[in-house]
Amino acid sequence: MAEFIPLLMFVVVCLVLMAGYPVAFSLAGTALLFALVGNMTGHFDMAFLHALPNRLYGTIDNTTLIAVPLFVLMGVMLEKSKLAEDLLDSMSLLFGKFKGGLGISVVVVGMLLAASTGIVGATVVTMGLMSLPTMLKRGYSPSLATGAICATGTLGQIIPPSIALVLLGDILSNAYQQAQLSMGIFTPKTMSIGDLFVGAVIPGLLLVVMYIGYLVIIARLKPHLAPVAEVDDDNSLSAFRLLRSLLPPVVLIVAVLGSILGGIATPTEAAGVGAFGATLLALSRGQLSIERLRDVARSTTEVTAMVFLILIGAAIFSLVFRGFGGEELVEGLFHDMPGGKIGATLVVMVVIFLLGFILDFIEITFVVVPIVGPVLLAMGVDPIWLGIMIAVNLQTSFLTPPFGFALFYLRGVAPDSIKTGDIYRGVIPFIGIQVVLMLMLAFWPSLATWLPSVIF
Repeated sequence: MAEFIPLLMFVVVCLVLMAGYPVAFSLAGTALLFALVGNMTGHFDMAFLHALPNRLYGTIDNTTLIAVPLFVLMGVMLEKSKLAEDLLDSMSLLFGKFKGGLGISVVVVGMLLAASTGIVGATVVTMGLMSLPTMLKRGYSPSLATGAICATGTLGQIIPPSIALVLLGDILSNAYQQAQLSMGIFTPKTMSIGDLFVGAVIPGLLLVVMYIGYLVIIARLKPHLAPVAEVDDDNSLSAFRLLRSLLPPVVLIVAVLGSILGGIATPTEAAGVGAFGATLLALSRGQLSIERLRDVARSTTEVTAMVFLILIGAAIFSLVFRGFGGEELVEGLFHDMPGGKIGATLVVMVVIFLLGFILDFIEITFVVVPIVGPVLLAMGVDPIWLGIMIAVNLQTSFLTPPFGFALFYLRGVAPDSIKTGDIYRGVIPFIGIQVVLMLMLAFWPSLATWLPSVIF
């Protein structure tokens, strides 16, 4: 019975989180309680906790994680500078005369916003406040409008530079080295966050193309769900207005991603470029007052503090989990599983999908991936492919009724006239599209692994 204590720990943490307690304290508190009881009953050696100071120092010393506050600052600064609002207006005028044009505008702006902010909640809320009233006013079906906004909002999970990919890349990099050392490879290969960013480019763009394709098909087959907007000559789009709204975010994204892809900068240095560029954009548009700068700094500090506090809680949890023999338990379960590597990967994907209903991507990245990652990678799973699959899987989970986070975010800002059932119906086709992408990645792993192998 004692060998199943790690699984009991995991179940208790999930129950505590579902009760609404803060994530970091739930992880650390549950782990320490189990450690105390385990020590009293002779099942746990407190010496495992002696490694905690080294773990925490390793986190402090990890320069890669500096990218987190910098990318958060970049996203918050762009959100406060009203840049996305201007961009949506321009895109609406550009695509307005086409069938499903407003829906296409929402997807394009959502993609650029996702690449700029990298935070799912921020993108869904911003797009919900900006575009939902416009879509409803233009006669769009409530379910189609809410589905498109929720789906494009979750693009922040997969399109680089995503905070999720930064954290996932750091954890998978450590897991990959650990897996190789366990296999007796003492000159291990490395995997960087840049590899994961590059690997996400093709799947991310494929997803955007499939979203747009779905909206175009719906607009043609059922034009009453996505009517063509009437654009008068007084409100036409000039080339200057289009360039003024489109060029700044595109230049910023190209500067950030281009510096990583070209090997000019590390993800951390590129994040600095992004944060500085976003600040310059806000300044050039006259949107950077002392009060707004204070708001940006406060929001950035809150998000960053939350991420790192969860990281500390997760470090305590993983130490106690290993102290109870959790690693050996997971390894034994995976190796005994029918289907070998494929069966183990499938089970992990199902578990992560279900956990996405109750845990945010940060908790799953810090708690689940360090447990299952080394075992799967030791079985021969490609680390870049695994990272992209986990990101798309979580993105799908965040969209799936009734517990998807994106649905809650949109419900919070949607008008009362929008029924919850409308949101649920609207996201189902987009969930189908994401499942298709996951199947494509499963059958053609090169969709994720080819570009990094060419560039790096």
